[in-house]
Amino acid sequence: MPVTYRIDPGRRRILTRCTGETTLPEVLAHFDELERDPRVPGGADVLLDLMGMTSLPNVGQLRSAADRAAAAGGKVRFGAIAIVSDGRDAAGMARAFGTLTAQLFTSSGVFSSRVEAETFLESAAAASPPAGKKKRKP
Repeated sequence: MPVTYRIDPGRRRILTRCTGETTLPEVLAHFDELERDPRVPGGADVLLDLMGMTSLPNVGQLRSAADRAAAAGGKVRFGAIAIVSDGRDAAGMARAFGTLTAQLFTSSGVFSSRVEAETFLESAAAASPPAGKKKRKP
């Protein structure tokens, strides 16, 4: 399957991986699946790993994926997103997706390694309280 995911409940994180020739219908089906999955935690951070993806979507496809992510946001509350991609074209596509979905996530970033992406998400999680809890004032 070109789009797979797993949930890390301890970190409140969705780890999504796109591999090979990933198509728009497969991406849209992924959001359908997330909406139905009762294990998805509220305020979940997302690590989107595009390192194995060999296709690049066009702007219209990116916009459709962003629109579908926004629709899923009614059931799946998102925290931060870290996108891992390699190559200049893939990184540009990842940044465009980040821009199109900026209103859905508390923060976003594009990284060339999974380690950098994980570090970013850990920092974002430390800065934000879990869903349903307010940050304590100092």
